[in-house]
Amino acid sequence: MTPKALIFDVDGTLAETEEAHRHAFNDTFAEFAIDWHWDRDLYRELLKTTGGKERMRAYAANHKHLDPAQIPVVEIHKRKTELYGDLIAKGTVPLRPGIAALIKDAQNNGCRLAVATTTNLPNVDRLIRATMGLPAAEVFEVIAAGDMVKAKKPAPDVYALALTGLGLPAQDCLALEDSRNGLASAQAAEIPCVICPSAYTDRDDFTGAIGVLDSFEQISQCAVLAALFAPA
Repeated sequence: MTPKALIFDVDGTLAETEEAHRHAFNDTFAEFAIDWHWDRDLYRELLKTTGGKERMRAYAANHKHLDPAQIPVVEIHKRKTELYGDLIAKGTVPLRPGIAALIKDAQNNGCRLAVATTTNLPNVDRLIRATMGLPAAEVFEVIAAGDMVKAKKPAPDVYALALTGLGLPAQDCLALEDSRNGLASAQAAEIPCVICPSAYTDRDDFTGAIGVLDSFEQISQCAVLAALFAPA
């Protein structure tokens, strides 16, 4: 299989963004005078709930035994997105090793590029502008983001939206992910998936992935991707 399109997750896959997200959450909680602080171990657990607003609601209910309706989740998340964007714009979060080369070789070989992510569209654009110096829409033909669909990962909605945008069947695409939820989402959309775990997902179960890499630099170890890197 040589895929006609690569569909990338963003957080944890294109870049190790989760620490920036965590810091932005904590800074926002402080601004709102909310006595919450998410350390790394807690955040690893909280990441099992996809979506920032959903994550806050789950934390309020399951850890603080609060009615999530008592928390101004939408306002907090809006401010958190601003702070996260500021962190990304500073260029402190690079693309993961091997990602830039994979994107370039895909482009050189006529392989189309798309995104299927739980994060919102502005976050995708900020990351690509900061790391590649281009608007995300100039790198990815289709961007399916969490704020465009009803259900977030592990539901298949963002992948289904990406397939619709590409006009391709699932078997002609390849998903690149870092998490169990992402793998489950791709599988539910019947898209083959390659995994490269991130710092927060290295303990996940990746049963069913067609390949699990330690780094995207190990493309030659994954047959479906190695073709993109084969000398002309």
